[in-house]
Amino acid sequence: QVQLVESGGGLVQAGGSLRLSCAASGRTFSGVAVGWFRRAPGKEREFVAAINWSGGRTYYVDSVKGRFTISRDNAKNTVYLQMNSLKPEDTAVYYCAAARSSYSGSFEYEYDYWGQGTQVTVSS
Repeated sequence: QVQLVESGGGLVQAGGSLRLSCAASGRTFSGVAVGWFRRAPGKEREFVAAINWSGGRTYYVDSVKGRFTISRDNAKNTVYLQMNSLKPEDTAVYYCAAARSSYSGSFEYEYDYWGQGTQVTVSS
């Protein structure tokens, strides 16, 4: 069993930055891929970014490419999402999720464990 806890959300002005963290406990998730998803008000949850087990391969939704960076520190059992040049449309609850394999993509069914989410609000 893996427990995931997100942190780092908050209120920021458009153009600002935030770094989200996803800390795992229960067992290491160094051998599995991890993804970030988000749910904006009134919308379905959508994929944001994913990183493979080693950190050597990353994958982003087009709307965040060039602005967001996913990374991981397996020694700390933590995955990060650096978000720069934030826009009001990035406002959402952000969730991290651990996949069942070492590589993963954008589909929710690829992920077995989910955190509770952290709120990100970007003001215009």
